[in-house]
Amino acid sequence: MSKTLIRGAKVLGGEPQDVLIDGETIAETGTGLEAEGAEVIEAGGKVLLPGLVDLHTHLREPGREDSETVLTGTRAAASGGYTAVFAMANTFPVADTAGVVEQVWRLGKEHGYCDVRPIGAVTVGLEGKKLAELGAMHESAAGVSVFSDDGKCVDDAVIMRRALEYVKAFDGVVAQHAQEPRLTEGAQMNEGVVSAELGLGGWPAVAEESIIARDVLLAEHVGSRVHICHLSTAGSVEIVRWAKSRGIQVTAEVTPHHLLLTDELVRTYNPVYKVNPPLRTERDVLALREALADGTIDIVATDHAPHPHEDKDCEWAAAAMGMVGLETALSVVQETMVDTGLLDWAGVADRMSFQPARIGRALGHGRPVSAGEPANLTLVDTAYRGRVDPAGFASRSRNTPYQGRELPGRVTHTWLRGKATLVDGKLT
Repeated sequence: MSKTLIRGAKVLGGEPQDVLIDGETIAETGTGLEAEGAEVIEAGGKVLLPGLVDLHTHLREPGREDSETVLTGTRAAASGGYTAVFAMANTFPVADTAGVVEQVWRLGKEHGYCDVRPIGAVTVGLEGKKLAELGAMHESAAGVSVFSDDGKCVDDAVIMRRALEYVKAFDGVVAQHAQEPRLTEGAQMNEGVVSAELGLGGWPAVAEESIIARDVLLAEHVGSRVHICHLSTAGSVEIVRWAKSRGIQVTAEVTPHHLLLTDELVRTYNPVYKVNPPLRTERDVLALREALADGTIDIVATDHAPHPHEDKDCEWAAAAMGMVGLETALSVVQETMVDTGLLDWAGVADRMSFQPARIGRALGHGRPVSAGEPANLTLVDTAYRGRVDPAGFASRSRNTPYQGRELPGRVTHTWLRGKATLVDGKLT
């Protein structure tokens, strides 16, 4: 059994402590610790967090291995400080059966850079017409507890109600991609001043907000859990805040890019900024930050959406929607939330580890940094500043909106159940 002594780290941003890892667990925390034969990591000035958990990752395998694979995606996750990711169902074939979700789960176990928890589709083929095998996926070896047609909205209210009723039986959650399809036909970007000036089809905020309003009412009626994927507007924040005040079991996520970037970037016509939901206004960005700080928005989720070069290196209208995010998420959160004083590092641990693990029922993750807990940890050099260079990404894709941008913070080490997956910024 290997031992690692992390010396002088600021656990959750607090006072410096030593943390001793023995095998798969944290054996001891304190000051002045010693351990014969242990590998010593001098972590003075760095912040130690529980391993990050991403409730919204696209790993693309099976079917789109030209964009990403479970191996490359989990390597990217480890590079970004993640020890668990939830893999979305929009693969080819769709993850709508026990067989497909078990395939993804087994690939995650085989590669070992982080735990992979498959998300099951809500409807067969993501077509929105017939419920998928929710119970069978839950009872499978993958133990699916989160279901989503992400990329497509479950726009049929009856289907959504039935899904909420079904997952309630085993404490599952439906994660909704809130996009009323009739209101977004031909949409290319956020509907507003910029879309009008550029002559691009507008994506109105109400297309998101109307679905969220409907679904929180359905969740209240059924008494089930609903999760809102990549919430992006100030109006959506107010609806979720109202729903929580009524005791409705709703949770919500925001992506790093919606915390930082605005629709003004679309003036460049660079398809790297094309994403679903679209980049919104500065007013929306500020509202999202405040909502994440006060807990109205529960978590940060990357919506890591890798695409091959040819799907982004083209004219705006033809480009695929999405951005990679696993390797830059923590840096963006540091810039937008920590360096602005809106969150401390304990708050970051809550929004990026504790809460996503709770929502997704990811046992062993999102645990305190204390003796007896699984050694799922990430060490962050918060003083670092550097420019983003996608050439060094572990992801198979390079469609980052931050290329050349200076961001703070760098993950130096990641441990999955005591095993180092990242050491000094390099994958093991």
